[in-house]
Amino acid sequence: MSDFLGTLENLHITGVRVNYFFVCPRKLWLFDRGIQMEKNSDRVFLGRLLDEESFPRKRKRITIDDLIAIDVLDDTTVYEVKYSRSFEKASKMQLGYYLYYLRKLGIEREGLLSYPRLRRRESMILTDGFIQEIEEALLKIQKVLALPSPPKAARRLYCPTCSYFEFCFG
Repeated sequence: MSDFLGTLENLHITGVRVNYFFVCPRKLWLFDRGIQMEKNSDRVFLGRLLDEESFPRKRKRITIDDLIAIDVLDDTTVYEVKYSRSFEKASKMQLGYYLYYLRKLGIEREGLLSYPRLRRRESMILTDGFIQEIEEALLKIQKVLALPSPPKAARRLYCPTCSYFEFCFG
């Protein structure tokens, strides 16, 4: 299945969309349609500040093909900086997608998921199993984005802190 997407031209999914898919497919669909509630979110603002202050001696905010926005990059590692571990699976898949996309470009890197506030880091490498998981997620993301209306709102534990809460349940 590793070449199911073929060339990079077939990849039109951003890293944020990968993250949102694992947080909430409804959030992904709404965000994709231009309904972006994060602009008013204090948590998003704090995350951006943390991102700017982390790793001061490394290259930051590298955007590739308007699809992936790498927080920090050096010769061997792609860093993804997160405010908390609340959505750890989503963060891992986002970083994994960056590694996957870079590999499609012929660039091999390791990943490092960093939680500076928690003083915690987690190394990641792109394994065959991880590639398969990413590709399966990309197919599911494409299906969600192709829906004519958003997936039903499903109340989760973290919904009250989500910037889309009022939109979904108000």
